[in-house]
Amino acid sequence: MAIHFTRTTSVITDLTLHMPKGTPAGPEQTEVRQNYLPAEWHPQSAVQLTWPHAGTDWAPYLREADDVYVRMALEILTQNELLIIVTPEPERIRALIHERIPTRLTPLIRYFCAPTNDTWARDHGFLTMLTTTGPRLLDYRFNGWGMKFAADNDNMICRRMMAADDTADEPSLFVPSAQYVDCQDFVLEGGSIESDGCGTILTTEACLLSANRNDSLSREDIEARLRHDLAADRIIMLQHGHLIGDDTDSHIDTLARFCSPTVIAYTAPPADTSDPHYDDLAAMQEELRQLRTATGKPYELIPLPLPEACVDPDDGHRLPATYANFLILNNAVLLPTYRQYDNDELAHNRLAAAFPRRAIIDIDATTLIRQHGSIHCCTMQFPANTIAR
Repeated sequence: MAIHFTRTTSVITDLTLHMPKGTPAGPEQTEVRQNYLPAEWHPQSAVQLTWPHAGTDWAPYLREADDVYVRMALEILTQNELLIIVTPEPERIRALIHERIPTRLTPLIRYFCAPTNDTWARDHGFLTMLTTTGPRLLDYRFNGWGMKFAADNDNMICRRMMAADDTADEPSLFVPSAQYVDCQDFVLEGGSIESDGCGTILTTEACLLSANRNDSLSREDIEARLRHDLAADRIIMLQHGHLIGDDTDSHIDTLARFCSPTVIAYTAPPADTSDPHYDDLAAMQEELRQLRTATGKPYELIPLPLPEACVDPDDGHRLPATYANFLILNNAVLLPTYRQYDNDELAHNRLAAAFPRRAIIDIDATTLIRQHGSIHCCTMQFPANTIAR
């Protein structure tokens, strides 16, 4: 059943969704800053996937997980982006890729062999700043979303990448001007922050201020650290927004995403007011309506439907399915779908209007969500001029 939204002044609700005149979406918003965390639509050189294996929680349905990762790999490569595959078993993945990916695309793949606990590249991957002297690769501590899960190997992936890059045994992964920055004194996951590329960072209080991450620091300390490290002018922390089954303490990439510096797509409250998500998502929606851009104007808001309840087939617990967990590529957007025709189509059409110069590519994420994540969680992009071709 399709979800319907009430038309309001600041929220775009028409299914055809025409962007207002003069509102750019995507790389057409030119960043002029000399030191900044680029938005996801900034031109990219590569995307990282950390591949599932039998030693992870994917083991009971590893074949299905492989299928989804192959599909993501194919779509990334088809966009002519480099693909970095992190895996402790490169030979198995090479064989899988050889069977399933056209040979003409495989030269774009770089393999990096490393032990891994899990697959969430968004949270253990580098955050890449762009500066006038070259990219700065920020390696923050990943502690399994507040020590909920083992993360010792995943937390070492970035450091191992840079150590391998300093040897002469393999071709360099990063461009010569890339600078490694050890940020292991601070816990920060890529899925917990959104950058508009113009100095605004969007995040949530529930995650950034949660226990077992940086609990010795005050809110002021954390905001000051983000301002310093990410060259941010504004830190916006939402007070509301949570999905049942979410292990991340409300990562922003499950809730609200920049589509341009003036446009935010977000997980809207369900039409069913008895749904346990309704009150909190309605409060988040109101927060977003009250936000203003750096120039003082309201954001254009694009409501994405909350998927109907997705449950784990083994024990029936509700899974944190969301359409906000999409990945922006150079010429496409990878959208997670959940075998819900009306909702899938609605989310597709609304993102198509938000990204008129990009293809919207639907990817069945019903296997991914069983591990409480989706497409954006599985991936980490590197901006242009970071990875060596």
